[in-house]
Amino acid sequence: MSDDYKNNPSISNFVEYLQIASVQPNINYDDCVDFLKRQSDDIGLEFKIYEPVEKKPIVVLTWPGQDTSLPAILLNSHMDVVPVFENSWTYPPFSGHIDKDGKIYARGSQDMKCVGIQYLEAVRKLKSAGIKLKRTLHISFVPDEEIGGHDGMEKFVLTDSFKALNIGFALDEGMANPGEEFIIFNGERNIWQIHVICTGQPGHGSLLLPNNSGEKLRYIINKFMDMREEQKTILESNPKLTIGDVTTINLTQVFGGVQSNVVPEKLTAVFDCRLAVTIDQEAFENTVRQWCKEAGEGVSYEFEQKNPNVECTKTDDSNPYWVAFKSACDQMDLKLNIRIFPGGTDSRYVRRVGIPAIGFSPMNNTVILLHDHDEYISADIFLRGIDIYVNLITAVANV
Repeated sequence: MSDDYKNNPSISNFVEYLQIASVQPNINYDDCVDFLKRQSDDIGLEFKIYEPVEKKPIVVLTWPGQDTSLPAILLNSHMDVVPVFENSWTYPPFSGHIDKDGKIYARGSQDMKCVGIQYLEAVRKLKSAGIKLKRTLHISFVPDEEIGGHDGMEKFVLTDSFKALNIGFALDEGMANPGEEFIIFNGERNIWQIHVICTGQPGHGSLLLPNNSGEKLRYIINKFMDMREEQKTILESNPKLTIGDVTTINLTQVFGGVQSNVVPEKLTAVFDCRLAVTIDQEAFENTVRQWCKEAGEGVSYEFEQKNPNVECTKTDDSNPYWVAFKSACDQMDLKLNIRIFPGGTDSRYVRRVGIPAIGFSPMNNTVILLHDHDEYISADIFLRGIDIYVNLITAVANV
């Protein structure tokens, strides 16, 4: 069975892309760019490289539509993948090994090199069939999504080059689902990473000093963790909710102090907060400010990251691209489940500049293995995804 798959040209392209170890950190993207240039020439697409940040290329392959004045469609994916713990893998993580059941093992097989190749293979099919689309199609391959996209999509959307692409609607990554449904993401929680700095009276570890940093730190941690508990209860008490529907709070770092017998003048706690789209951000920050005040004098907070509020993409009749997307899914009899994405993807930067975007990876009946050991996708799921994109791309590009 695996030999049939190995001889499939779409799978061969996928495996070749997976074998490029574009793994964080400090990636050299040259091999990805060379691979994409060859694909572009082979399919017959326009090829362009943008570099808002040196050595962080954004590759855009373009298929002009019949009416180039209309807003274009963006199909986005990222080239980078997260690190691996090689000893925990059954097969080498950049081998693209296909086992007897047709499972393709590699870092990036789900997140998200599969989708990048599915876009290209779908366009190859459409072009080979002589089909012409109304709108222009831009297929973008961006760097550094796995470390926040700050030198990739975040900067790119603010450039004149991006504005000149005239994007009306974008597709980006979603997530696998073990069940029958395909998960659609129309929004993302906002990432707030908050450092709370507690200062106080330093002194000898044998004393009970008033106004000390440890007492203040405890107060702050209790407040954040109490709110975490409330959100956990909300999530557990309603089976209809998913993790993307609530605010998550996690204590991720605590640092400070000089040695065991010295009460330090400063202790810091870091909280990773993912704010639900329903939360009033101003009210949340006021709450944090109030906690700092209650903890005592000399307690302050600062942001490592503070995403602005971004409107979710409409999934109703007011969004013609969604209507086309949904109707194509209905024709293919795909069951959809619309959610808020639990993590962060490059879609948030696209939505931030007012462009509707949907996160979608055509991987149902697939165990979620992004960032995990032995990440794989089944060859039949991968190939079916190409056919799904043939229909979806046709639908949205002919709106």
